[in-house]
Amino acid sequence: MAFQPIVDLSKRDIHAYEALVRGVNGEGAHSILSRVQSDDVYRFDQACRTQSLKQISALESHHPVSINFMPNAVYDPETCLRSTIAIAKKLHWPLESIIFEITETELIPRFDHLADIVNTYRSLGLKVALDDFGSGSSNLETLVHVTPDYLKLDRALVDGIGSDRRKQKIANAMLVMLDGEATQIVAEGVETMGDAQWLFDHGITLQQGYFFARPQLDTLPSVNWPSWSVS
Repeated sequence: MAFQPIVDLSKRDIHAYEALVRGVNGEGAHSILSRVQSDDVYRFDQACRTQSLKQISALESHHPVSINFMPNAVYDPETCLRSTIAIAKKLHWPLESIIFEITETELIPRFDHLADIVNTYRSLGLKVALDDFGSGSSNLETLVHVTPDYLKLDRALVDGIGSDRRKQKIANAMLVMLDGEATQIVAEGVETMGDAQWLFDHGITLQQGYFFARPQLDTLPSVNWPSWSVS
């Protein structure tokens, strides 16, 4: 696994680290995921969870870890969590410091099943994020059925938002829609100071992307904090 920080610019601190699948030679996630056969999806999903916790614990992080998961690999929420809970207890890793990211680009055939997963996870103290929002086939329909703790704006919306008025309008609409809700917005794919500045100025203080740090294998990368004041 590689790790990339999710920063909180309002506190100028690291909010969490996302664990990202990589090959033994640094191959990207798509290269690895494309080789996972349908019969192995559940085992692969479980292996990623436990490996993420083992590595982040070994690196002595005190920040939450965010782990991608495949909703269609979860046949029963409680049963599929057993290995995660077992390794978390063994490592003395608090469940409230685990965020599970729902991969939004994966087709979700049953929203009642997804809602059951989210409700079960949250009842145990786990956090849930809706990843890549804006790039998948579900989008707003997903929010009708589930209430995530985090909503991660896809990089397609974030890239160039500092100067793109259409993207700015979409982001502002998301802020209005979630105003008063418990869901926090995270901007992923932030690569320029201008985009980071616009997002921060408009209330999106949780950000992730190459501007702050690139993912690094089995290490916690240092953060490139912006030079402008965030106070």
